[in-house]
Amino acid sequence: MNLVHLATIGLVLMGSAVCMAQTPIMAGGAKPEKISTDFIFTEGPATDKDGNVYFTDQPNDRIVKWDAETGKFSDFLKPAGRSNGLCFDAEGHLIACADEKNELWSIDVATKKATVLVKDFKGKLLNGPNDVWLRPDGGIYFTDPFYKREYWNRGPKEQDGEHVYYLSPDHKTLTRVVTDLKQPNGIIGTPDGKTLYVADIAAKKTYSYTVHEDGSLSDKKLFCEMGSDGMTIDDQGNVYLTGKGVTVFDKNGKQVAHVDINEPWTANVCFGGKERNVLFITASKAVYTVKMNVKGAGSQ
Repeated sequence: MNLVHLATIGLVLMGSAVCMAQTPIMAGGAKPEKISTDFIFTEGPATDKDGNVYFTDQPNDRIVKWDAETGKFSDFLKPAGRSNGLCFDAEGHLIACADEKNELWSIDVATKKATVLVKDFKGKLLNGPNDVWLRPDGGIYFTDPFYKREYWNRGPKEQDGEHVYYLSPDHKTLTRVVTDLKQPNGIIGTPDGKTLYVADIAAKKTYSYTVHEDGSLSDKKLFCEMGSDGMTIDDQGNVYLTGKGVTVFDKNGKQVAHVDINEPWTANVCFGGKERNVLFITASKAVYTVKMNVKGAGSQ
């Protein structure tokens, strides 16, 4: 049992503990519910227009679909290019960080056909695209940390560092936009496309940036003293970071909540369900859901 005591709330739950500050982002009485353990390592959840959540089980090389209406799971794609982070574009294509060959894919959900959007940077293999966010006009930001995989059939690291990249909306121009982080991982932006959050998981920090029309970033600011694997954002501007459970910060970088998940690692998080008010959490071999008072915002 994990026990978390707050002077302002004093909330105790069996198995998982939820700490809240003064912002009641969770529905009354809600607690994390483990809905499946049928996986090896879950990652990269993304929500389609109907509230269904697609997520990855990378060691099993599959993308799994959670049906928002029935609550059932089904394999969407297997093999799946060892996909990690996922995101939907405006046309309903599933953008995937396909780690097997260090590529970025666009998957047609109807036909399950994958198109390679990015296969290298200036003729050299990427480290391994990890997490991805689409801004409103279709421009794509993704992180490229280096995590050596046993299934790789490649030589040594080819890039000179671990960076953040931007792919133009026409998918023709790829540029580096952040080059001074140790190990960028989680990434999410605001629904207006004006602010980008990038987590440097190795440095245990998360930064915010101002987004410009050409894809460039400026005005780097320390958002919080915490790194993150995956990230999401709600309609109140709160930013959700993962690792040891889910930690929630308001738009000013103040911690307002923590959801303690009784698993070795919490990799990622998004909002799903028909009303986008279900927090969907991928954590090690399991997935959890929590009913929320807030809803997901924009692409996530």
